[in-house]
Amino acid sequence: MSCRKALDGRAVRLMIIFCAVLGMQQIAIKAAAVDMSPMLQIGLRSGGAVLLIGMYLRHKGMGLLPEGGKWLAGIVAGILFTVEYFFVAEGLRFTSASHMVTMLYTAPAFAALGLHVLIPEERLRPMQWIGLILAFCGIAVAFFERGASSASGSSDILLGDFLGLLAGMSWGATTVVIRTRLSRTPPAQTLFIQLLTCFCLLVPAAALTGRLSFTMTGVVWAGLMFQVLLVCVFGMLLWFWLLTVYPASQLGVLSFLTPVFGIVFGVLLLGEHVELRFVLGAAMVLAGIALVSGWQWFQHLFRVPDHVQKEIAS
Repeated sequence: MSCRKALDGRAVRLMIIFCAVLGMQQIAIKAAAVDMSPMLQIGLRSGGAVLLIGMYLRHKGMGLLPEGGKWLAGIVAGILFTVEYFFVAEGLRFTSASHMVTMLYTAPAFAALGLHVLIPEERLRPMQWIGLILAFCGIAVAFFERGASSASGSSDILLGDFLGLLAGMSWGATTVVIRTRLSRTPPAQTLFIQLLTCFCLLVPAAALTGRLSFTMTGVVWAGLMFQVLLVCVFGMLLWFWLLTVYPASQLGVLSFLTPVFGIVFGVLLLGEHVELRFVLGAAMVLAGIALVSGWQWFQHLFRVPDHVQKEIAS
């Protein structure tokens, strides 16, 4: 029986790098959106990553697709993955990258609700319910100011944020499918079929919606290379490796540095303005999601030692 190592300095450093890379993902897409539509960017980066992940699987002597009749579940996961990034691409047309990355990271809340219904062992604990309530209150706070305004710009941002929330729901649904149907499938195979489906659906969608034209600038090249090499290949394989070594609950708590990096990068690199109300709502969302994903870690961290409990009882 294998056991996970406690979080150490190496894990923290790697998680900070991983979160910084993912936090830059929406920034890179938004920065290149003037010269290439986000939908086409995501489709092309998925195609490039498919080639590299396929080479990795072949190098390891593995098949490209999930085996044992799991290919259908893999396609479902791939479609949900594509829907997630469709909403991301559309949402980035209206809202800022910092808003998008925050809304996207509501995914664990929706995944937790789905798993609560489908898997008895995944029933939500009281601390997780508190986290869910806090997260959804944070969403309400983040949306409230723009929802109260009838200005055209505010309406556009509200639409973009809502699409980001739908992307988070889609990501949560993808997690549920993977946990319930593909838990024993090698992660690289799951990633391969998700990226392949995304490429096969989003590039034609870009063509059908008239978003196939582009200008191949240096920003576009840099953005695509960053997304293919660092996000889809390095980032995802690093995450899968970390999950095999360290407890998922502890990694999950650190993973919520991603939206923080996304907001900071959006402000510094794109000059985005972040409203105080949105910062408050985002902080509530991230705190709530951290409770949902890392409840075991928090419970252990704040557990009162047995000898102290005995002293209090006496």
